Amino acid sequence: MSEDARLDEEQSTARRAQLLGISYTDTSKILNKILYKSIMPLADMYQLRIIPIQSDSHNILFGITTTTSQQTMVNLRQRYADQEVKFALISDVGFREYMRLYNPPKQIVYKDINITNAGTDELIKQVSATLEQVRADDMLAYLVSQAHKLNASDIHVENQKDYVRIRFRIDGVLHPIARISHEKNRMLIAAVASAGNVSTAATDAQQGHIIQSLTMADGNKVDVNLRVETVPAINGMDIVLRLFNFDRSMFTLERLGLSEQENKVLQNIIKKPNGLVLVVGPTGSGKTTTLYSILNTLNNEERKIITIEDPVEYQFDGVTQIGVTDSTEGEANFAGKLRAILRLDPDVVMVGEVRDMDTARTALQASLTGHLVLSTFHAASAAAALTRLMDVIGTNPLFVSAIRLIMAQRLVRKLDDNLKQPYKPNEKIIARLKDIVSTLPAGIERPDVDNLQLYKAGSSEKNPYGFSGQLAIREQFMMTGEVDKLLRSSGTEVSVNEIESAAIKSGMTTMLQNGVLKVIAGQTTIDEVFRVVG
Repeated sequence: MSEDARLDEEQSTARRAQLLGISYTDTSKILNKILYKSIMPLADMYQLRIIPIQSDSHNILFGITTTTSQQTMVNLRQRYADQEVKFALISDVGFREYMRLYNPPKQIVYKDINITNAGTDELIKQVSATLEQVRADDMLAYLVSQAHKLNASDIHVENQKDYVRIRFRIDGVLHPIARISHEKNRMLIAAVASAGNVSTAATDAQQGHIIQSLTMADGNKVDVNLRVETVPAINGMDIVLRLFNFDRSMFTLERLGLSEQENKVLQNIIKKPNGLVLVVGPTGSGKTTTLYSILNTLNNEERKIITIEDPVEYQFDGVTQIGVTDSTEGEANFAGKLRAILRLDPDVVMVGEVRDMDTARTALQASLTGHLVLSTFHAASAAAALTRLMDVIGTNPLFVSAIRLIMAQRLVRKLDDNLKQPYKPNEKIIARLKDIVSTLPAGIERPDVDNLQLYKAGSSEKNPYGFSGQLAIREQFMMTGEVDKLLRSSGTEVSVNEIESAAIKSGMTTMLQNGVLKVIAGQTTIDEVFRVVG
């Protein structure tokens, strides 16, 4: 940091101290810094963001930051009751400088994790030993850099009784990476909490977002872009870090793996000036990627596009993006901001998630009044999503005409074409496939199941699992034909099975059918489809 920038930081901190009515100390003026390592453990310094600056037999002066709570100061006065405890506000830069003295970076060799040894006892032992030696920021940077190299989607930090387990989700499957002590995990949580603006003492689930560049002790720079999810469990706070390493070129309809028919349906729908398009599925099913790809396709100089997201995961030039970051306001915040942006005359509105009755109604009203509304929804299938919406807002002709498309999807692992092994399925599998293929809608070519060759995952030293990436299995549900007739004529509650049957009669291929067709095409395995869809 330059001298001018440091001076600005110290002046800003001094003004903050004056406003708060507390003492201020410029740590850059303390030339011979004395370290009082016996007063407080390193983990507490990281977690509480507080350090001892001066101490003798009767007095202790603690340097605190703007994030130190009043309760922390009360607890410290009780903890050191036999001494006079005083506090002085210090800058964040000053805090980091002191912590580098209390916990100097070690000469660590950061070994790369590779897919060959992911999940092995040898790897877990090796990575665990590395993490136990490094400082908190380096722990986060190392895990993120390795997760990116392995194309992992998530980092899971899970508290067990005697240790903390760290796992990466790679191609939809979790692999153990390390085990660390609870004390070391407190330092990792403190680093995540500080960067992601979440509390280490919260009793409820929290959400945060981290966008920053970290320089590790070995000089490597790591760009960190994470969604943070925390939940207090019986053994401590569990964390899931969702990785984002987006490039705008990723968000195209061509990269979604749509069939020619699926692409034609979607292109026709999004060309319309109004209506509601929902992408549904569980967490981690690629809903955001699909939604952003549609958004990127629609983004041009002729359209005004506004989004409401929690949080904003990727920034698009030319799009007005609004983040809803206060989870305590939650649903009311989402619906309220949606109503507000409709007064700004947008052509396209993207709502990150329809999560409550008010948002659902507002989104449907917007789609009826000249807006194309895109959103996601948590549901097991397109038909299930429709019945849930009907439970929320009821059934009426306006509702039927508002929804243009519900696209449900799941992700399955894609076979590595260089390793996959052909085999002949047994009679039980053939009978099951015949049942599924026989229900395909008219117009879809039925493959010959009797003389079928399927594929299973092979193995190599570089890829022991035999899979490479993921692909989506989808179903596209439209309010046409038998579905439209069913909903307009039915005066009673309609079941998921009735809606799905009507959709199939109108030409919809279910996710299970779509998955089986991809199995027969040699893109994935039958076990993968049954694992994901059931």
